[in-house]
Amino acid sequence: MVAIYRLLEATCRYSVENWQTVESARAEGRRVVFAHFHDETFPLIYLRKIDSHGFVIMVSQSKDGEIMARLLEGLGLVTARGSKSRGGVKALLRARRTMLQRDLIGVVTVDGPRGPRHKAKEGAIYLAYKTAALIVPVRSFISRAKVFEKAWDKFQLPLPGARCRIVCGEGYDIGPGELTPERLQDAMQNLEARMLALA
Repeated sequence: MVAIYRLLEATCRYSVENWQTVESARAEGRRVVFAHFHDETFPLIYLRKIDSHGFVIMVSQSKDGEIMARLLEGLGLVTARGSKSRGGVKALLRARRTMLQRDLIGVVTVDGPRGPRHKAKEGAIYLAYKTAALIVPVRSFISRAKVFEKAWDKFQLPLPGARCRIVCGEGYDIGPGELTPERLQDAMQNLEARMLALA
């Protein structure tokens, strides 16, 4: 699995836009949580090559999540397993602990593990709130991809030679104060809007 990923990655052409928002936050001593969509996962793994800090990535406990976890760990990345339906609190606590202890960037799939597609859930918001981190929305756009139309997320797998454009949005702060249900709902809508606005 890892060898196949590396081979395909090597054929693709990557560009990363607005990475300076991450570098600036880290230079100021701020923690960072990446929020991304499930179907855009493949190109984002490339970011491990340009980041000097490392990541802890929340991965579901589903069968698909097991495959993804093996790939990520095989590439030297740290995972925290769990989802809203199974082990989510445990995964969130592990991700929080790992971020704080090892100064890693947290990574959360906001619409996983079962959708709805491109609808933000609370995982990234909770993790950012619990670690006083900035949320950075991240999108990827692939020039040529195999789209798995029957999958709930329409997962995108780059074809050999594809151009993969990764776009980082501006980091923003959840802020202090109690995270009430109303405030959480507003935060999810705000995050979703910020992600969909990236192009």
